[in-house]
Amino acid sequence: MKKQLCLSLVAYSFLLADTDIEQLKIEMNKQQLIIEKLQEKIEKLAVAEKFEAPQSETFDQSKFMPDISLILDLSYVSRSKKDDEVAHLEVPGVVHGLLGSHSDGDVTHSTYNANNGFNLNYAELALSSSVDPYFTMDAIFHLSEHGFEIEEAFVTSTALGHGLRVKGGKFLSNFGYLNEKHHHAWSFSDMPLVYESFLGLHAINEIGAQLQWTAPTSTYLMFGAEVLQGENEQMFGKNTIGNTETPITKGSQAPSLFVGYIKSSIDIDDTTILGGLSYANGSSRVDHSQEEAPSVFSGDSSLYGVDLTIKHYFDSYSFLSWQSEWLMRDMDGIEYTLDPADISVVTATANLRKKQSGVYTQLEYGINKNFSAAIRYDTIYKNDVVESGVNLNEPDSLNGYSAMIEYKTSEFAKFRLQYNRNEALYNEDAIKQKIDTIIFQANIAIGAHGAHSF
Repeated sequence: MKKQLCLSLVAYSFLLADTDIEQLKIEMNKQQLIIEKLQEKIEKLAVAEKFEAPQSETFDQSKFMPDISLILDLSYVSRSKKDDEVAHLEVPGVVHGLLGSHSDGDVTHSTYNANNGFNLNYAELALSSSVDPYFTMDAIFHLSEHGFEIEEAFVTSTALGHGLRVKGGKFLSNFGYLNEKHHHAWSFSDMPLVYESFLGLHAINEIGAQLQWTAPTSTYLMFGAEVLQGENEQMFGKNTIGNTETPITKGSQAPSLFVGYIKSSIDIDDTTILGGLSYANGSSRVDHSQEEAPSVFSGDSSLYGVDLTIKHYFDSYSFLSWQSEWLMRDMDGIEYTLDPADISVVTATANLRKKQSGVYTQLEYGINKNFSAAIRYDTIYKNDVVESGVNLNEPDSLNGYSAMIEYKTSEFAKFRLQYNRNEALYNEDAIKQKIDTIIFQANIAIGAHGAHSF
């Protein structure tokens, strides 16, 4: 009897447990339906908020006061050549006066680490803020001993949706990897040889409009296009050169520079791989009339770029980064040789075609929170210059080597010691010069400064 009673109690408890489980399942289903309905309401409200202007309250811009920062960059330079000697050197067939200060007419361009001894490279003033729920605005000003320059001043959309973003104003192009980064975000104190030789110190920094679309994929995939005014002094240009009534070459219609690119990245554990393909095409009006052998180039140019960056994090501060870019430019047009005694007089014209390629690759090791070190190799390995069907046999294998060690007291102050070996420059007698340079750089920032892109 007792045994039967115990068995009945056990059976009843199991039955009660099954009933409780069933009841819980029913309650969970009810809660799930409530959650789904609430989620549907949230989505409808979000859509309505995007397409309907708020009626009950006005946007208060005083809550979005601009972030303001000032960055000071100083350096001490010791070169194996005097400044006067460096000013007369060239990368043959590519660019004249790569190192040191240079002028175009009455304008002296700011350069980094231009002279032996002390250099005040720049003071950079940056302002950034939300305009309203639909736009942000950024402006970056460069102040130097040579003057005041608007490096960037642009408005960016924030509410287009569908992965779209529009930017307008003056800005650094997203061509390649390094082009959009400011000097204080570089791993070295100077620009890679191929970048500065092809595009100049300021690279593609133009007035225009940019449209980017980020695809709704599991990995980062972005397409971008830019329409730019076309004022790059070293490769692109649109301005009339010479007297406006009887010019050496007439200018082109603006905008005259067009840029497109695709960028993608993937993450594998603690490693990020970012790659990109870029293309730029535009008219070229390149004015070398103020040089020792004055000339002017008029034509069209294309620039191709491939970039790859791989960065692995060991912890929050320690990392290993490998960064590389390949550039190839094709310039096709007419070169006008000018009379040094009177640069308004053209002494000769010739069809000119330049096909030149180069690459830089660098490896950086973030040792810890304070210390990092890096090495870099630069080369322009192709230098085909054909004038009126005749190959000028310009030298190639134009190389550069760099190494640096950096110490940060914080995110706002860094000190860098760098060594450069430049084997790309030639003198007026076409003799290769080997230049050794030591640079000590100090970069100090105050104020609120936005995070840099990867």
